Amino acid sequence: MTLLVIATAVVYPLPWLVVKESGAWRLALPGGSGTQFTLRWMHSVEKEDWEEWFSITDDGAIEITGTRFKTFGAGVPSSAGTETHLEDGWVVMTGIDRIVDPLLVQAAAAEHYRLIHDGHVLTLSRDEPPPILEFVAVRAPLWRVTPALVRTWFATARPVRE
Repeated sequence: MTLLVIATAVVYPLPWLVVKESGAWRLALPGGSGTQFTLRWMHSVEKEDWEEWFSITDDGAIEITGTRFKTFGAGVPSSAGTETHLEDGWVVMTGIDRIVDPLLVQAAAAEHYRLIHDGHVLTLSRDEPPPILEFVAVRAPLWRVTPALVRTWFATARPVRE
């Protein structure tokens, strides 16, 4: 009976948020419907952190739900989504709710890209050439994601600090 439970746990497809680099699975995190995560980076011109908030939909797609940043600049819309307001020095835009699947990010070292998931921060940026990362929601058995899970575990995850 125990062997059957273990075998099922290893081969049954579970939902994951996967970060791919050049097609290879770099990181894997639990990622079922409703999973939320944040991408944070330093804006190359403003030199201030910028955040975008994402969620995995019931259909398994990645959706941008909101953003926050310190100052408006070239290319920044004056409003997006259903609400724009100021909060603790940040311009916050919520209710964007737009599918961006797959989500592609060029994680240049100068912008210090970070992934925030379940209260932990994972560094995404690398030196030249900057990696192009693909974020996807997938269903896969444990045996398939184990290498990416191990890389995630050993990544410098630390508690979120503002």
